[in-house]
Amino acid sequence: MLRQDKKYMAIYLPHFSWLAATAIALSSIPTTVAATGYKVLSVGDGDTIRLSSPTGANKTTVRLACIDAPETSQAPYGNDARQALQGDLPIGTEISLRIKATDRYGRTVAEVLKGTTNINQALVQSGVAFVYWQYIEGCDLETYSRLENEARLKSLGVWAVPGGIQRPWDYRRGKKSSSAGANSSGAANPGQNSNRYRCKQIGSWAKAQELLKQGHSYLDDDGDGEACEGLR
Repeated sequence: MLRQDKKYMAIYLPHFSWLAATAIALSSIPTTVAATGYKVLSVGDGDTIRLSSPTGANKTTVRLACIDAPETSQAPYGNDARQALQGDLPIGTEISLRIKATDRYGRTVAEVLKGTTNINQALVQSGVAFVYWQYIEGCDLETYSRLENEARLKSLGVWAVPGGIQRPWDYRRGKKSSSAGANSSGAANPGQNSNRYRCKQIGSWAKAQELLKQGHSYLDDDGDGEACEGLR
């Protein structure tokens, strides 16, 4: 067995042990709701899209379930993931959703289907996204595991680096820690960035990004390098 394969098994074997122990229980949990007739309005990043409802009266932000794509600031991989998703889902594409949940930011968490193609799985298969092991419950565990392993063995995308690039969840955690440290050190200068903004007051996604660059890091709640995602 190759050294890289041994490293991979050391990392993921605990996941597979957990999967085997819980497979029967998970199979009995009704975690998915089907919804059809949505149309793509925009692609935010490698795992977030904006849709219009079947009636066209409402808009909703969807966080792709089961996967985690590199953040935009994880160059060039974040942009690669976004471009891949844009290629798979051009504006106006009609899709259906397998809805799993609503996250703490109010986004719909779902698998996205274009015809019979599972877009979430396609992103993992092409190596532009990771399986999101922490939130894999309710997903097709065997398929996602197989597709990620195949992408790794082919050194595709995020797997071009031995062992893969830094995982997005670790990257966000590091960014959040850095941001907290910066805010702490800035407490001694109360006049610096003393005006606090709310996303709904800003009104423009582009303006929110400018404010983030100016040091208003609190606008980036999840530490992904993008402020006020809901304004897209």
